Amino acid sequence: MATGRSDYPNQVNNVLGFPYIFRGALDVRARTINEEMKIAAAHALAELARSDVPDEVAAAYSGRKYKFGPQYIIPAPFDPRLMEFVPPRVAQAAMDSGVARKPIEDMAAYRRQVSNRLNPTVGLLGEMYDMLTSHDKRVIFAEAEEDRMLRAAVGFKSGGYGTPILIGYEDVVAKKLHDLGADPDEFEIHSARTSTKNEAYTDWLYKRLQRIGYLKRDAQRLVNRDRNVFSACMLANGDADAMVTGLTRNYYQAVENIQLVIDPKAHMQPFGLTIVMSRERTVFIADTVMNERPTGEELADIAQNAAAAVRHLGHKPSVALLSFSNFGQPMREKADHVREAVGILEQRDVDFEFEGDMAPDTALNPDLLKLYPFARLSGPANVLVMPALHSANISTKLVGALGGAKVIGPILWGFERSVQIVRMGSHTSDVLNMAALAAVGSIDRT
Repeated sequence: MATGRSDYPNQVNNVLGFPYIFRGALDVRARTINEEMKIAAAHALAELARSDVPDEVAAAYSGRKYKFGPQYIIPAPFDPRLMEFVPPRVAQAAMDSGVARKPIEDMAAYRRQVSNRLNPTVGLLGEMYDMLTSHDKRVIFAEAEEDRMLRAAVGFKSGGYGTPILIGYEDVVAKKLHDLGADPDEFEIHSARTSTKNEAYTDWLYKRLQRIGYLKRDAQRLVNRDRNVFSACMLANGDADAMVTGLTRNYYQAVENIQLVIDPKAHMQPFGLTIVMSRERTVFIADTVMNERPTGEELADIAQNAAAAVRHLGHKPSVALLSFSNFGQPMREKADHVREAVGILEQRDVDFEFEGDMAPDTALNPDLLKLYPFARLSGPANVLVMPALHSANISTKLVGALGGAKVIGPILWGFERSVQIVRMGSHTSDVLNMAALAAVGSIDRT
């Protein structure tokens, strides 16, 4: 039952209807709001109520978990998906009923546009998700017994982004899928302990590790007991295209698991790229994972590889190599490797603009940049190469904790196979985004 009271479940709240109906009507310049448009909004809300409820809704309601049923037949007002669901349905109904004066030609693009008004990540990630619908990539969800990862896998499949491969005890995963309203028979589930692939994976891993101190029983124990190692073996042997993990263990422990099985690309040092998105700009920060104290040459490599990664994501890279100093003022030994990296990039004749050593405010503020007319940047930088891992890691985590911007990543680059690792506290939407990034990363590898 639904009421108008806020102290009972299923409150009928105007905020769920009027703003989104008006948005859809205005965007097609509708002459009126008719019954067809209202019914379309009601159907959109009903569909949204039946879908899996994201973690952001629980966070807005003191951690309470919602699931379709007697206590939840109407979406929560803070559901971030309302803008994506309701206005497009209203706009389509206006077009179908003949009251739209400015029809929308590309409804998928419109859906991304309205979502982007509230969520700046949609613009960057929308094209990525669209790309995946034409590539059926097999993505391993290595911790499928975890609710957040399993919900992400269900969303990955229902969105048509690829084929999820679930790693966990079959009976546990199947029950959780059933509780989510999904059919377990539609999913591929593997248990690391009982898989028919175990013997082949053990032999393969033993050949890889036997000369660095591992016995065959060590390799067998890793394959049987460690889901990350089992999943990485599946990936390395071509039984999947990509992999996402990280909810149940420390990030660097997960990286070590992966490195046992998967090598870096030839002549490339893996690194982490973190995306920071606000309404005003998108900035990419490197290296946020791998290289603790990079030398000048390593810093130049990071800059060059980060620029290539940013270009792969659809942006034109403009690279700033950061320091506490601006072009040698103050001159300190701690910034020598940054200046060395700039010199190396000059010698390499790279195909992107770069500058350094420079402070972050100079790199991002065009007015401050004008104080240095010799600088090679044509505008604010969008790729920030940090002088060391501690500064990169601290800065991105600080932005994420303070709010005001969306932080995605770190995204791993530089391994032979496409693997992404999420942080332990990540939401379902974070896992889904990283699974999609892993799938996109595998497209160029096939």
